[in-house]
Amino acid sequence: MLDVAVIGLGWWGKTVVAALRGSGKLRIVHTVDTDARAGDWARAQGFAFSDELDGALADPAVRAVILCTPHSRHSAQIARAAAAGKHVFCEKPLALSGAAAVESIRLCNRHGVALGVGHERRFEPPMIELTRLAKSGALGRLLQIEASFCQNKMVTLPADNWRQSNAEAPAGPLTATGIHLLDLSVSFLGAPESALCRSRQLGSPLANGDTLGALVTFADGGVALINAILATPFAGRFTLYGTEGWAEVRDRSHPEHPTGWTLTICAVDGTTRSIDYPAASSVRANLEAFADAAEGRAAYPIPQAEMIATIAALEAVVTSSKTGTVAAVPASP
Repeated sequence: MLDVAVIGLGWWGKTVVAALRGSGKLRIVHTVDTDARAGDWARAQGFAFSDELDGALADPAVRAVILCTPHSRHSAQIARAAAAGKHVFCEKPLALSGAAAVESIRLCNRHGVALGVGHERRFEPPMIELTRLAKSGALGRLLQIEASFCQNKMVTLPADNWRQSNAEAPAGPLTATGIHLLDLSVSFLGAPESALCRSRQLGSPLANGDTLGALVTFADGGVALINAILATPFAGRFTLYGTEGWAEVRDRSHPEHPTGWTLTICAVDGTTRSIDYPAASSVRANLEAFADAAEGRAAYPIPQAEMIATIAALEAVVTSSKTGTVAAVPASP
């Protein structure tokens, strides 16, 4: 059992707490938040509580931290946790620049601690099957991805909420939903090469934008077309096209409260078949894979090179959203 501290008890921090109830691999023993009201909630749940990260890092019972904090804090918090010998699970995005992602990974490796990232979409059962299909060659050469992740959960955020900050969440929906699609695209198409993005505020009070469209190219010639919106009801799909067929995962509901998925597979002759998947907690599956890595049972399934590539692609998308031009994905330092 891996005893962990959850750092940040906002919307997603509490979602993580709920996902870990009953887990046989992780146990929450400490929580951290700067809001005293969160402390009342945490203590009512039976967790130790601190108002700063140092409280959890000094707790000998804590073997790992789960960072559910504003994005700009991730790099410094990872550095502090790694130096304290704590394994680190960081909610997405791992960093806001490729160079920062490289440094976080270097520090975790240097201190011998496991690093996990909140890309739970990889752990959804139909996405696992789509990955198997792609790797088996059943879809032929992979050509293009069309992906969409839309929601309207954030349209009522207060104006001073950090998720509306261009510094914390540049390019509007990118760090909220688009990052998942970027990460999945990297997992299928490999090294990203360039990005062209448009992000606008069209249908909400969200000051940093609510509508994003991005075209990301990859070194092997593949392309990902990404749509992310924060001002429309939930919709989620991920379609992978190849020379021998295509396959699409459609979400029935938001991943916070999954109700299942449908995977449709089209063969080269045009015939299709669909597989329905019941609800499953991909958030818990990701965290339990992290626990396995921390305790030496198995390697963490997301390669560190892909963690870096996803953030390098994010950096290029942000640059393009600011300049209106195609931005090259920065090379790793």
